[in-house]
Amino acid sequence: MKKLTLSDLVKAGVVAAIYVALTLVNPLSYGAVQFRISEFLNNLAPFNKRYVWALTIGCVIANLNSPLGVYDVIFGSLGTLVMTGLSYFLAKKVKSVPAKLAITVIISTLMSWSVALELYLLTDAPLWFTYLTVALGEFGACLLGAVIVWILNTRIDLSK
Repeated sequence: MKKLTLSDLVKAGVVAAIYVALTLVNPLSYGAVQFRISEFLNNLAPFNKRYVWALTIGCVIANLNSPLGVYDVIFGSLGTLVMTGLSYFLAKKVKSVPAKLAITVIISTLMSWSVALELYLLTDAPLWFTYLTVALGEFGACLLGAVIVWILNTRIDLSK
């Protein structure tokens, strides 16, 4: 097991803070029709597991502001943990950066069912329409993020 360094904590803290800031400044971060731009950061998860924890912690903090309250803090954040954890583990053996990013975009988009289910159960939002709108927003944010992270990874080794 790799020892956690101060550098790891700082990098995770910065990513969590960026996630929180981007979520809180965006009026479309919550609800049945959402485009949570901070979700572009999910594309960091395949590079290092510290980002799985950073994104989960960022989601916990951001969801403290959610209109769904404690339910979103718990279940929304668990969804992020599962989504980014799956991306990390499935991309672990993949060498190609575009393939790692594609895995993340696909998993993030498909896993948005958990947000749709939460909204359906708590607000009576129509399940399948909500899944469609949330998945489209997730796909857009993650696809944009894949491009940004791919460019960033050409300049910085995100695995370190």
